[in-house]
Amino acid sequence: MVRLMRRIALVAFASLLVALPACSGKGGSGKPKVAVVTNCTDPFWTICEAGAKQSAKENDVELVFRQPATLTVADQMEIVEALLKTGIKGLAISVINPKEQTPDLTRIAGQVNLLTMDNDAEKSGRLCYIGIDNYAAGKEAGRMVKRALPDGGTVAIFIGDTSSDNAHGRIAGVLDELDGQDNRAEINAGKYREKYGKFTLHRKEPITDSTVPDKVSTNASDALEQLKNTPNVAMVGLYNSNPKGILEAARSKSLVGKIKIVGFDENPVTLEGIDKGEIEGTVVQDPYNYGYESVKWLAHMAKGGDKKDLPTKATAHRLVTKTGDKMPGVVEVPIYKAADYAKKIRDSLEAGK
Repeated sequence: MVRLMRRIALVAFASLLVALPACSGKGGSGKPKVAVVTNCTDPFWTICEAGAKQSAKENDVELVFRQPATLTVADQMEIVEALLKTGIKGLAISVINPKEQTPDLTRIAGQVNLLTMDNDAEKSGRLCYIGIDNYAAGKEAGRMVKRALPDGGTVAIFIGDTSSDNAHGRIAGVLDELDGQDNRAEINAGKYREKYGKFTLHRKEPITDSTVPDKVSTNASDALEQLKNTPNVAMVGLYNSNPKGILEAARSKSLVGKIKIVGFDENPVTLEGIDKGEIEGTVVQDPYNYGYESVKWLAHMAKGGDKKDLPTKATAHRLVTKTGDKMPGVVEVPIYKAADYAKKIRDSLEAGK
């Protein structure tokens, strides 16, 4: 019933968008209109929206920011197609499934200025990608696991899905760091094995949840139950909702401190858990600047800017730990104290209001 109601609401919203004035690429304000479409609804994207709004003000464009109700290509592309009919001048999108969406995105790139953010589709004709190097960031998560369990153990990996560009990169980064060799070809093809160096991969594959909250929690709880008698366990959550789900399941089963938790992204519960010493640390992106930079460059292109000015380098990822102290093997990656980073996020959200 919930999914049905969401679908009805989404169709109604798409119909409303279609009815809006089109073709000119300008909103009611007369400013160029640009859009940002995420891959799902999540607190991560609330931070991104704050940056996008701030950038829209500073760059004098009208912004449409949309978060699909579910992590599905159908929901996302329905929103995108409706927005195109309103005459937007540019689109930034977090691609859910590059292989499936590239033909449509290539068509769209021929109609409007197209950027990808957070999740790339390299062969789509997009003008640039705003986001981190997910493979390098995944390797940092793998190093956290190795520091937490220097003698090896069992690792469970949780993620929304395994079809996106960032999922491939993060999973491969973690497992390659544990294994000490490059397994990207296998992992990108969806092939996994039981052993990676001194570590055993629980269930011989990542555990997916489509970012559905109940499934996130259930997956974490089930894995904890399955591994309750297994020594030296690390659980890695690679999407924003995963570390939160793992921690809440561990708290409910009184297993905090008995397992090691490594996170990805800056969910407030994750940052609180790091500050309390319940989570080893997290690899963070920069969702505020994803939104800010995406709108900045869409505005640049909408106003006749030159493509050669667009960014070509990946956004830097960062690490967050309890103390923010330097760690062995980490040279160029900034490291933040959890309490300080939580304040940084709150300030970013306030700035985007």
